[in-house]
Amino acid sequence: MSAGLEVNGVPGVPAEQRPSGEPQSPVGIDELLERVRRGLDRVTPEQAYEIAYSDGLLVDTRYAELRERDGLIPGAIVVERNELEWRLDPQGSHRAPEATSHELRVVVFCNEGYASSLAAASLRQLGLRHATDLIGGFQAWKAAGLPVEQAE
Repeated sequence: MSAGLEVNGVPGVPAEQRPSGEPQSPVGIDELLERVRRGLDRVTPEQAYEIAYSDGLLVDTRYAELRERDGLIPGAIVVERNELEWRLDPQGSHRAPEATSHELRVVVFCNEGYASSLAAASLRQLGLRHATDLIGGFQAWKAAGLPVEQAE
C-alpha cells in the first residue's frame, strides 16, 4: 500500500484530488470498494490456506446463521464484524489472544468477499499492515474444495 493515500480522512484509501481544496464529493459504495481494494494485496483461497497454515490468521466475520448453514474453516477465529477492530488490535484491552502483533498476517473473510475488503482496510488503519481479505470469501474457499467443517 502506498503511503499517504486517504479518502475522507481514512488512511489507505486512495482519494480523488481536488485542486481547489473543496470538500470531496460523496463516494458510492462501489467506488469506495474499488479504492479500498487497490490498497490491499487480496488473496485467493489457495493463498489463504497457505497463510493460515504457516504464520497467519484467518478471521471469519460472517454472521452466525451463515456459519451454521455453510460451516466453518478449520483454524479460523470467529469475530463478528462489529467487534473486529477491538478484537484484532494488538494494543487493545479486548484483543483476541491471537492478535499478538501489528506484523501478523491477517486474512479476513465474509461470505462473498465484499464486506471483508472494507474490514481489512479498517484493520490496516489500526496498523495491521499485512491485513487483507479473501477474494470471493467463504464461498470461494468452499468452491475450491478446501477444508470446511460443520458448525456445532
